[in-house]
Amino acid sequence: MRLLVTGGAGYLGSELCAQAVARGFDVLATRFRAPVPHGRAVRLDIRDADAAHRVFLRHGPDVVVHTAYVQEDTPTIVQGSAVVAEAAHRCGARLVHLSTDLVFDGEHGAPYPEAADPRPVSAYGAAKLEAEDAVAHAHPEALLVRTSLLYGKPGPQEALALADGVELFTDEIRCPTLVSELAAALLELAELDVSGLLHVAAAEPVSRYDLGRLLRARQGGDPEEIRGAPAPKGRARNVALDSSRAAGLLETRLRGAGEALGG
Repeated sequence: MRLLVTGGAGYLGSELCAQAVARGFDVLATRFRAPVPHGRAVRLDIRDADAAHRVFLRHGPDVVVHTAYVQEDTPTIVQGSAVVAEAAHRCGARLVHLSTDLVFDGEHGAPYPEAADPRPVSAYGAAKLEAEDAVAHAHPEALLVRTSLLYGKPGPQEALALADGVELFTDEIRCPTLVSELAAALLELAELDVSGLLHVAAAEPVSRYDLGRLLRARQGGDPEEIRGAPAPKGRARNVALDSSRAAGLLETRLRGAGEALGG
């Protein structure tokens, strides 16, 4: 299978490329600035529709997994997602698009199933929801995967947990998911005939505070050095996802943070 991964240098994208290469896939990894560690590098600005169409038509991927985004850059999130979806549709590639639990406001009935009404409270969540709509319009057969906080190799969550004097929110609930297990699940989904919305995250709801304590302890630090506090207004609180449908489709088991980190 020829797999094209956007954001091949990113936290999830690089892990996805590494696992796909190990499985013998022909892996194309797009890059914008940073070099890609795995797969064949393809330079691409995903906001450039003409360039994306040329790249996709030249390489003819069977499956595209869209992981690229810039959190504070709405045009990259929305326009880039629409461009990737249109290019994948035009060349006949299956598309797996990554979205987020932050399309929900955390106030209306967690754990959220796929059918729940999204109500984002952050600019990032609103941009990701707009991107979902753009992708569904441009590529009706796309699979839109909503997931949660990722951890498991050096990255933002690990760094935050080890920071001096860090304060983490006790009432902001997510479903933290090992990046390696999500990548394995995405490779399974790349070969399954599934479309539409799908929630793919670990089943265990965990506060940002408790996740930080688990990560700090796992890295040899003292979890008691992390302070807990309530989240300020304007942040989504309990956005735990109901991923039971995905659990029934996948062989990969997405372990909760307590199990995965030995808490």
